[in-house]
Amino acid sequence: MDLIASDLPAEKRKQLCASLGNVELTLLYKASVHGYHASSFHQRCDRQGPTLLVAYNLSGYIFGGYTSVDYTQCGKQITDKEAFLFSFQDKDEEVEKDEEEDEEEDEDEVLHCIKVNRGNSARFDDAGMPNFGKQLYFCYENQPVVFNQRGQSFSFTASKLYGNNTELTECEVYKVKEIIQVSFKEKPWRNILWKAKRKAELMELIRNHKPLITSVSRVRILMIGPVGAGKSSFFNSINSVFTGHVTNKAMSGSAGTSLTTQFRTYPVKDGREGKPLPFVLCDTMGLEEQSGAGLDIEDISSILQGHVPDRYKFNPTAPFKPDEQKASKPASLQEKIHCVVYVIDATKISLMSDKLEEKLAVIRSQLNSQCIAQMVLMTKVDETCPHVQNDLENIYASSYIKAKVQEVSSRLGVPVSCVLPVKNYSQELELELNCDVLLLTALQQMLRFADDYLDDVDPI
Repeated sequence: MDLIASDLPAEKRKQLCASLGNVELTLLYKASVHGYHASSFHQRCDRQGPTLLVAYNLSGYIFGGYTSVDYTQCGKQITDKEAFLFSFQDKDEEVEKDEEEDEEEDEDEVLHCIKVNRGNSARFDDAGMPNFGKQLYFCYENQPVVFNQRGQSFSFTASKLYGNNTELTECEVYKVKEIIQVSFKEKPWRNILWKAKRKAELMELIRNHKPLITSVSRVRILMIGPVGAGKSSFFNSINSVFTGHVTNKAMSGSAGTSLTTQFRTYPVKDGREGKPLPFVLCDTMGLEEQSGAGLDIEDISSILQGHVPDRYKFNPTAPFKPDEQKASKPASLQEKIHCVVYVIDATKISLMSDKLEEKLAVIRSQLNSQCIAQMVLMTKVDETCPHVQNDLENIYASSYIKAKVQEVSSRLGVPVSCVLPVKNYSQELELELNCDVLLLTALQQMLRFADDYLDDVDPI
């Protein structure tokens, strides 16, 4: 239930929800309460996932727009095939019908949805108030007005969308959240033992792991994934398990751009004063869909070959270039990457853009050509399914988590058996047994996958 009263009539809310699927709306921002200020809008609406903007004007029109992509103030054009503008209009009004318009009726008015035109950006994501296609601006210049600037992203007329009345009486933004239908199977679809004994066994197996090739003392595992997926958090979580308390050695968080700007190689010790464990987790800058932003695919090739040194600072506009002496001499097998792990946020799998999916496909093709072992960590599972949030032991009994695992498998082209759901430590102050068991199980699989790779290469 919204804490602040919503102006959206129940019947119109019902129509909008029906057009978006099985969803619920939660009010994030109300201009008359929070102010017609961009800073107030972004404070409440950034990184909230899909959102619906609903505006009300002096002529009584209710209109607005939907975007499935987070607001992050990234300063870039946003591609969003799901985006649309909408307006409620009288049923007896003559309406142009074409393949870009959908209609849903109630007793008095019709909901008209205008989809983003193919090949055009849905909006420009900056620090200002929301806009659609840099064409329709809401709360323009922090005022209760809407501003229409001609553009090609959406095909509409101001008279039909909002009656040519630019003065707003209210503007609201709602978080759009899918209503999860969860069922539980009597028999879990994966077997896992949620016991302290099992945690101790996994820790011992990892401590005593010896890579198949004697020249490799520690397996090198490369973490790749979109910004904010949880790469750095996974290292922090594994480090926490072996340290015995929650740690935060690697910088992690939920910023709109990558907090990791360097290539980092993180060894993990068996306890604060213990020996190094037989693996190194390699952290990279986050992937972004736009060219010239985030981790460059050419940098990944250099990392795989062992040419990129620890603490190298990435430059999204210029890939890493090894010096001639190093480039002419192949790196040793010890310095190369033995297993690659894609880190994917379970809450954003369905929102993954085509461009990001294409980038991941290029990376996967590159790895396949080198026969490098690959698997997927599906993070934030507790935020995806309420039953898992209540009890992590429900994870392999949840049909919804299983469906998400299958979706990741399909989108990234990896077998279902190579997708492991985990929960990183984020807000906890103490270790939790079930969380540790999932993390250690995933790490054990990485070591096994690395052995598969080492079993198939000639040592250098």
